[in-house]
Amino acid sequence: MITFYPDIKLVHIGAALTSGTLFALRGLGLSLGMRWPRVAPLRYLSYTVDTVLLTAAMMLLTILPAGVFANGWLIVKVGFILAYVVLGVLAFQPARARLSRVALYAAALLCFLQVYGIARAHHPMGLLALLG
Repeated sequence: MITFYPDIKLVHIGAALTSGTLFALRGLGLSLGMRWPRVAPLRYLSYTVDTVLLTAAMMLLTILPAGVFANGWLIVKVGFILAYVVLGVLAFQPARARLSRVALYAAALLCFLQVYGIARAHHPMGLLALLG
């Protein structure tokens, strides 16, 4: 299975960037009061990309050696992913006040950026580790 690691990692990275971009665009559209972010085909595309992302992540977890979990970066990344998902779901709820949705959307984007930084740096502090 290690033979497929580079290909699976490439799919994972592509799906992660696509997922984040879709979220950012949909959230921006909703923040501006547009209706297109709520259409079913766009939601289903988002679900499909997220399914590919999660599948690739699980495949990578089965390939990686156990030592990769030693420094804690992967556990912190998963924590930020969970926060990103919860904040994103809350941000897209139409019953919330507009200002609340915008704040939740911004917090979710910050979580996504931290996940990206952690993945790039392989460090629990993400790109912030490069500052110190």
